[in-house]
Amino acid sequence: MSESENKELPDLAPLSERIFDLDSKDESYVIEKIDGVLPDYIAGNYYLNGPARFVVGGLRYRNWLDGDGMVSALRFEAGQVHFTNRFVRSVKYLAEAEADSPLFRMFGTAFEGDRLRRGVGTESPVNVSVYPYAGTLLAFGEQSYPFELDPVTLETRGPYTFQGRLNDISPFSAHPKFAPDTGDLYNFGISFAGVQPSLTLYRFDRSGNMIYRKRTPVDYPCTTHDFGLSPRFAVFYLCPYILDMQQLLQGHTATIDALKWEPERGSQLRLFLRESGDEKVVISFGNRYCLHLANCFESDNLLTVDVIEHDGTLYDQYMPIPDLFRTATRGGPVRYVVDTDRGEVVTRHEIAYYHSPDFPALDPRFFTQSYGHAWMLGISQTGKEGRKFFDELAHVRWEEDAVTDVYRTPPFHYLGGEPVFIGDPGDPKTGTILCQLFDAEHRRSAFVLFDAFDVAAGPIATLHLDNPIRLGFHSCFQSEV
Repeated sequence: MSESENKELPDLAPLSERIFDLDSKDESYVIEKIDGVLPDYIAGNYYLNGPARFVVGGLRYRNWLDGDGMVSALRFEAGQVHFTNRFVRSVKYLAEAEADSPLFRMFGTAFEGDRLRRGVGTESPVNVSVYPYAGTLLAFGEQSYPFELDPVTLETRGPYTFQGRLNDISPFSAHPKFAPDTGDLYNFGISFAGVQPSLTLYRFDRSGNMIYRKRTPVDYPCTTHDFGLSPRFAVFYLCPYILDMQQLLQGHTATIDALKWEPERGSQLRLFLRESGDEKVVISFGNRYCLHLANCFESDNLLTVDVIEHDGTLYDQYMPIPDLFRTATRGGPVRYVVDTDRGEVVTRHEIAYYHSPDFPALDPRFFTQSYGHAWMLGISQTGKEGRKFFDELAHVRWEEDAVTDVYRTPPFHYLGGEPVFIGDPGDPKTGTILCQLFDAEHRRSAFVLFDAFDVAAGPIATLHLDNPIRLGFHSCFQSEV
């Protein structure tokens, strides 16, 4: 995997294949080389999850979502930063390690003799997100219960079933949301049953006790990755990216090959009451694709829903490894305002940044509230054919209706990990953005910190790792200030 495998298209992300051929390993050490100055208000734990192993027993995975999950942690304490990196010992990871062979069909990779969980679902590599909850740390993958980790050592303790309320075929997404007022955990899952697909909304209290599980029929078996919370609602943007379960279960078909983009069906906004889990509003609108929401907030009967919309789907752009985003379509931040009494979209407004951004983040103190800023990773070469990767950190100023603050990496450098905002508790207008930077030319990894309100100026501090690590997906910060 030494270079682009597609010789017909331009290589717009040279050496990016090195992102996927790293020999990731469990490790733990104090970071000795730090350039710049760390803000003194940063104290606590940063966590990141993402796929890190793309070859199992000689089988090379095709899709970025296939890799086994690895969680990284940075502990900021007493002027030092301690780094820990460890694979999640999922059911898949342990079984394949014992067999020294691939066993399970993955999202983007199928092979002769592969297995499905109970014959109907893929075995999760637990590679999407990680969050502190109920005194422990949970790593999440798609359509599966999470796995509990030791918050310090990252050692895997085992499946976390919310006191037996989930089993190994319970639909459960990798994007839980935590209510800032109560600490309750909300999540959802999609059932792709051909006769009557459905959406299940879950609510658990801060101790892991289930408050409700509500199942609601949906019009089609749509893949849905994320959702939003506002003070009163759980907010879903359902896109017509349809999973054909019959095709998935016949022969050896990877999930990605059983997905079909059917924009003629249209998209929907569906609002559920947070208190009860009952559905309140269904709004048909547009036909674009949304993978992630940024934030939702309310003013009287008006609900604002901030999302990242794309002209086309993204999962197919995660392959074939290492040639990602070859034909990535335009995408950017969009703000919808919805009248929840009348059940209609009042306005839709795009911000003119179309570099196929992803991993939107905000100051968590403003989650479910009106806010002015968001941050996301972007791909500068969007619109051109050829493999690409994230090379921009973009700062959205909603109140100015603009993205004018953008950091662009040097050549052969790529960004990863959802940008995390770490705020100064003494000044709401001061904060730091933390994400990953990979130097593909020299095979070096670092975590970089930016002034959140002037990312274009470049990193204010760089944490150089002893060994290179993969670029991850979702992250979070648990402050101890």
